[in-house]
Amino acid sequence: MAKKPKHSPGAGGTPALVALDVAGVAHAVHPYEHDPASGLGYGLEAAQVLGVDPERVFKTLVTAVDGGLTVAVVPVTGQLDLKALAHAVGGKKAAMAEHAAAERATGYVVGGISPLGQRQRLRTVVDASAARHPTVFVSGGRRGLDVELAPADLVRLTGAVVAPIARP
Repeated sequence: MAKKPKHSPGAGGTPALVALDVAGVAHAVHPYEHDPASGLGYGLEAAQVLGVDPERVFKTLVTAVDGGLTVAVVPVTGQLDLKALAHAVGGKKAAMAEHAAAERATGYVVGGISPLGQRQRLRTVVDASAARHPTVFVSGGRRGLDVELAPADLVRLTGAVVAPIARP
């Protein structure tokens, strides 16, 4: 996987792509035509359109753990275990965040929230299954744009905790 050309916000680069460039992280950008009528959900649609094993495509979910926003990055083939997420960050109770709160905090729209380049750096947990793959796909910061990078780079750039937070 080669580094892509430099992205800048003015040239159509999202904050996620800019963050990857600034950090000098090798990554590949995978745009695709998002079909709102697909009915698959953003992550499964990306896997299908890009021809990638869905276990390598991860969704970014914004949650509230004990009242503070926390990001969970889990495979699109599974579901977030809210109890496991709360435990991973030393919390007691987790719930999905309101869409408006997630969008305000991250600077992205729901369906295009990236774990990278968020407006506010939120506490992040990446599901342990990511380590089973040489590279994973996450949102590049808008619907119809995924970024492929090494799981270790994702964890490092987000300051994430790695824990088993997904269930089948």
